[in-house]
Amino acid sequence: MKANEAKFLEFLKKSPQFAIPIYQRTYSWTERECRQLWEDILRTGKSDAIAAHFVGSIVYIEKGLYQVSSQSKLLVIDGQQRLTTVMLILEALARHVGEGEPVDGFSAKKLRSYYLLNPLEDGERGFKLLLTQTDKQSLLALVQQKPEPSEPSLRINQNFAYFQEHVRALGQDLRPVCQGLAKLVIVDIALSRDQDNPQLIFESMNSTGRELSQADLIRNFILMGLEPGQQTRLYEEHWRPMEVDFGQEAYGTHFDGFMRHYLTLKTGEIPNVRAVYEAFKIHARSPEVVAAGVDSLVADIHAYAGHYCAMALDTESDRDLAAAFRDLREMKVDVAFPFLLELYRDYVQGRLLKDDFVKAVRLAEAYVFRRAVCAIPTNSLNKTFATFGRALDKSRYFESIQAHLLTLPSYRRFPSDEEFKRELSARDLYNFPRRSYWLRRLENHGRKERVPVDEYTIEHILPQNESLSREWREALGQEWQRVQERWLHTLGNLTLTGYNAEYSDRPFAEKRDMSGGFKQSPLRLNEGLGALDTWDEAAIQTRAKRLAEQAASVWAPPALPAEVIEAYRRKADRPAGYTIEDHIYLAESSPMRPLFELFRKEVLALDPCVTEDILKLYVAYKAETNFVDVVPQKSRLRLTLNLHFQELHDPRGLATDVTNRGRWGNGDVEVAMSKPDELPYVMGLVRQAFEKQMGNADAEA
Repeated sequence: MKANEAKFLEFLKKSPQFAIPIYQRTYSWTERECRQLWEDILRTGKSDAIAAHFVGSIVYIEKGLYQVSSQSKLLVIDGQQRLTTVMLILEALARHVGEGEPVDGFSAKKLRSYYLLNPLEDGERGFKLLLTQTDKQSLLALVQQKPEPSEPSLRINQNFAYFQEHVRALGQDLRPVCQGLAKLVIVDIALSRDQDNPQLIFESMNSTGRELSQADLIRNFILMGLEPGQQTRLYEEHWRPMEVDFGQEAYGTHFDGFMRHYLTLKTGEIPNVRAVYEAFKIHARSPEVVAAGVDSLVADIHAYAGHYCAMALDTESDRDLAAAFRDLREMKVDVAFPFLLELYRDYVQGRLLKDDFVKAVRLAEAYVFRRAVCAIPTNSLNKTFATFGRALDKSRYFESIQAHLLTLPSYRRFPSDEEFKRELSARDLYNFPRRSYWLRRLENHGRKERVPVDEYTIEHILPQNESLSREWREALGQEWQRVQERWLHTLGNLTLTGYNAEYSDRPFAEKRDMSGGFKQSPLRLNEGLGALDTWDEAAIQTRAKRLAEQAASVWAPPALPAEVIEAYRRKADRPAGYTIEDHIYLAESSPMRPLFELFRKEVLALDPCVTEDILKLYVAYKAETNFVDVVPQKSRLRLTLNLHFQELHDPRGLATDVTNRGRWGNGDVEVAMSKPDELPYVMGLVRQAFEKQMGNADAEA
C-alpha cells in the first residue's frame, strides 16, 4: 500500500483513468451530501486563511490482475462518490464559464482536457471516469454534452441539475468555486492487487461520504475476490438484474431489508438490523453454502429477491396475489416476509397451489390485524413468522399452516371470532393506525368493481363537536355526553362519504335525506342507514354488531375440524418422559432442590408464555424455544443462556463464554448459581435471554 497527500485536481490530472468495479454500489449521493460539499468548496474558496480542505481518501488498485493495457485503469475501491460528484461540479462549471477563464486553469477547454476527458484517446479510454451500468451512460452523456440515455441515472441527473443551478446562481463571480476546488485535498491510497487485500481494507475504511449499506458490503464481499471473468458473469446474470428489479430508488431503501429476511429464512435467526452483513458472512462461510459454491449462492439470492420484489414492491403479475400482497403491505407486516418467501419459492416450484398461497397470505393478514384489534403485544410476531417454516408439513401444506396458527400458545394466539368481534365493536378505530385500511377492506370485500376509498373521507355519523345541537342531544337522551364519549370513534359510528363538508354536524335525519345523503349512498358501509329514523346508542351498537360480523368474514380465521387440530396438537406436544425426581440432585432431600424451586418460580413468572420441559440431563425453560437450561449439579445449578456472549450485559462478570464447547444446554453463555442471594442478579441475566427471544432486546427487530 502507498499513501500520499495530494491535491484533488492534480490527482485527477495525472491519473489516466478511473473505473468503478462492477461489485461497487452505484452512485448514491443525495442533495444533502452534495450541498455539504458545495458549501465546503465555497467556504474554502472565499477564505485566504483556509489553505486546504480535506475530503477523504481515494483508494484504488494500481496494478496486478486488472492491468489490461498500457493505459492502466485505476479500479476504485473507495471514493467513487467524491470522484463522481467533483466531476459533476467540473462539468457544470465548464458549461458556465464558456470562453472565459475566471481563474488560471479553469477555462472550459482546460477543465475538460485536464479533469474530465483524455482528449488524445479513443473510445472509452477517452474518459477520466467510467462508472457502472446506468450511471456510466449518464455521466458519459453529460461530459460529451449529449442527450441523456433512455434509462438515465436519477442521482447523476438530479445532482448535476443541482450544481448547474448553484453555479448559475454565482453569476460572473466564479472565483470562490474555482479556488475552493483547487484547495481540495485527498489521501491518495494505491493498492497492489498482488500484495494487499482490498476486501479487508474496504471494510476498515471510514467513508467521509454516504455510509455504505449492508447490501453494498454484501455485494462487495461476494464479488470482490473473484476472478474478473466470474465476477462479470455473476454480476451480469444475477446482481445487475436484481438491481434492475428493485429499481434505482428502491434498491437503496429495500435491499438491506430483503437480505435480512433472506437470512432469517435461511438460518432461522433474525439478524440485528445493523449486523446483516456480519450475519451474511457467517452464512456464506457455512459448510453447506461453501460446498454449493458462490454461483449457487448468488443464484439463490437472485431467485428470492424476485419473490421479495413481487410481494414488497408491487411487481406481482398475478391479480389475486398482487391484491393480497398490497393489503398485507398496508398493514406494514414486514416480519411476515421470511415465512412468505418460503411459500413463494414453493409456489414457483409447484409445491404450493396458487389458491392456497393466496389463502395463506390472507391468513397472515388476518392474524396480524386481529391481534392488532385485540391489542395483543407484537413483540412475538417476528419469532412467530421466523420459525413458522418448522411447522410446515408440505405434503399437507395449507392444512399445516392453518393448524399451526390454531395451535399457537395464548400470547401468540389467533384471536377467535368472539374476541375479535367484541374488541372491534368497542375500541377506538378512528385513531387506529392505518384506519383507511380496515375501511377499504370492509367496503371492497367480495367486490369485483373496487370502490376507490381514498377518494372518500371518514364520517362520524354522531358528530365530534362537543357542543351538540339540541336535535342530537334529544336523539341521544339524557346521557348524551356519555354516549358521545363512549361510542364516537367506534366501528358503529364511523363510515365513509364524499359529502363530509355538506354533512357537517347536521342532525341524522338531514344527513339521511339530503342530496348525496345516506339514502342515496352507493357504499356498502352505509347500507341500512337510510331506513333508520334516529341515531342513538342502540343504533350504533346494532350497526357495530352487523359490521363486526362482516369483519369476521373479511379477516377470516383458519377453519379445520376439531379432530384435525387435535392431531396436530398431539404431534406438537411431545409427552413428558421425565420428572424432577429423575434428577438425583433435585430430589426432595437434595440441598439444591430449594434453590431450584426458587429459580423455577421466578422463571415461570417472567411471562405466561414460559413453559418448562424436563429432559433427561437438564430442565429447559422455553418461550419460542429454550432461553435458559438448568443442569442440576451436586453443589450448584449450572445455567446455559441462549444468547451470544457479547450480547450479555454482565457487570459482575459471573458469566462464562462457552461458545463451541461441548456441554448440555442451548446457548453460548454459562452461569453458575449456588446460593439464594445470587438469584436476583442471575435472574437479570436470564431475563436478557428471554427478552432477546421475545424481540424486546432489539427494538428494530
